[in-house]
Amino acid sequence: MTKLAPKIAVVIASKGRPEELGLWTAHMRRQSRQPDLLLWAVTGEADLPRTMNEEDGPMVCISAPGLCAQRNAALRALPADIDLIAFFDDDYVPSSHCLAGVLAFFDATPGVVGASGRLLADGINSRGISMEEGLAMVQTHDLASGTQVDMSTRPIVGLYGCNMVFRRTAIEGEWFDENLPLYGWQEDVDFARRIERHGKLCGTNAFIGVHLGSRRGRVNECRLGYSQVSNMLYLIRKGSMPAHYGLKRMVFNMLANHGRALFAEPWIDRLGRAKGNWLALGDFLRGRITPQRVLEL
Repeated sequence: MTKLAPKIAVVIASKGRPEELGLWTAHMRRQSRQPDLLLWAVTGEADLPRTMNEEDGPMVCISAPGLCAQRNAALRALPADIDLIAFFDDDYVPSSHCLAGVLAFFDATPGVVGASGRLLADGINSRGISMEEGLAMVQTHDLASGTQVDMSTRPIVGLYGCNMVFRRTAIEGEWFDENLPLYGWQEDVDFARRIERHGKLCGTNAFIGVHLGSRRGRVNECRLGYSQVSNMLYLIRKGSMPAHYGLKRMVFNMLANHGRALFAEPWIDRLGRAKGNWLALGDFLRGRITPQRVLEL
């Protein structure tokens, strides 16, 4: 009996970045293995590109705002026959063989339930990478590597939300935690760690891309600073974040915000983040800290 090829869906949750979202039909046309479904989870018409080609066929679902809420809306909208779900950020640029690499990797590693691919570059820690630069990077990589798939893996705590792929069977009944509002700081680690009880998580070189780290549409820096503390403490208490890992990340972020406040990078409001850190610490001392508090800031 012939084994049926697994079906893969690409899910993009996006808000306030219609230009980045609109490029995903072109990203998918470049794929050597086309997705079985491209699904956009947005908060309204304003998030969609001005022009949409019906032939490209992205499926659209409308959700309440928030990364976790939008990804959950996408999960509810997925057809039952999808086997692999790739969650990509709207500012991720995949290699032309990204999906082919995903399918080859999961076929060869039945014990793996979730994986994040290799990033050629990550603009989140800089002023960001332009789309032209990101495309040039993946095109150079594709010319050098061709269709060769590197199956090597590496250990990872959780997965990286800009490019993470799961087996559908492993995430049935699991949802992204909507108690983590807006950008959902560390929602990727939380979700992946809960899935880990069903099998192995890893990083892999089998699929490749660039994370542009676009600054448009992100939350203000005071809110992010609050989440750097509140979300870590919430997930540690919840049990989905290893305490040593969460506390280390929290302290590192706080030290970076305060240490660089007077000589901050032009693309980061360190004073705003530091203010958010202190607001969160104040709420912690008063016994009222919660991730949803960022909605009031």
